Amino acid sequence: MIFNQKYKILFLDPNTDEHYGDEKVGIILSPSLYWVKKLKLPVKSVREVKKLLPSIFEDTLTNGNYSYSAYKTSKENEYIVFAYEDKTILDLLAKQNIQMHNIVSIHFAQTELSLIHGAMKINDMQSVYIKDDILVLVPCCWIEEKGTLVLDDVKLSNHKIHLQQFGHIVNIKSLYSIGAILVLFIVLTMSELFVTNSKINHIQDLQSELFSKYNLKSTMFQNKSMLKKYTSIHSKQTKLRETFSALLGLRLNANEKINFITYKNKKLSVDFSGVGEANTSQIISALKAKHLNLSSSYDKNILHLEIKL
Repeated sequence: MIFNQKYKILFLDPNTDEHYGDEKVGIILSPSLYWVKKLKLPVKSVREVKKLLPSIFEDTLTNGNYSYSAYKTSKENEYIVFAYEDKTILDLLAKQNIQMHNIVSIHFAQTELSLIHGAMKINDMQSVYIKDDILVLVPCCWIEEKGTLVLDDVKLSNHKIHLQQFGHIVNIKSLYSIGAILVLFIVLTMSELFVTNSKINHIQDLQSELFSKYNLKSTMFQNKSMLKKYTSIHSKQTKLRETFSALLGLRLNANEKINFITYKNKKLSVDFSGVGEANTSQIISALKAKHLNLSSSYDKNILHLEIKL
């Protein structure tokens, strides 16, 4: 981490156990500290979008007190929306000895690192990369090729948030003024609530049309269950294809060949014939370099491998 103008830029993540002194800092929040979605909504302003966010994130968030943020992309009616828990971030800042008066600004990694190329390590366990315009956080072991996140050239954007720390203490002389403001606020809120409910109903109608158009199930629970099922199938098939690719990509000698492959109970059994005992380690090392979980045995020029998927 280096100096940016007159302050440092820090990447804040629960798995990075750092402690900082009394210095000015700009904070970039790890994706583990917020929820993010890319949506198309039939509204004209970010202000209107923010009113819909508690309903939009209702099926995603666990119980807690959340704040919301949003910004519009360059595409028509497309927004990037966020939900975050102020207390979680405040507790982590305290744990890493970062004082609020030293924080210049706080930003989402989504807004500040949207132009990175490939996967970037943020610590020994995790990497970030862009998928469908969204910055995602994954275990390092999922990514074969990755660089290390460097903050030298990061120039913080205007997309920043303010954490809610304390409730307001009101004295008795302010109650009458606040009462009048509350009455006006209630009237405005009721009017906007009617408009918001109309827009929510419109969005629900669009959702129903979408479900019908693509022959989806009638409820989100059923669709999520179906998505989970096909995601699992896709994951297994991808792992199987990657394993076959690693096997077929081996550089074998002229007299060496694969003469038997079978798959059962999430295990791939492979027999290589014509393999000299001296060459077995070369084949095994090449496959382990592809992060395959395998065991081996050797008998009479036959190398037998079992690969767990």
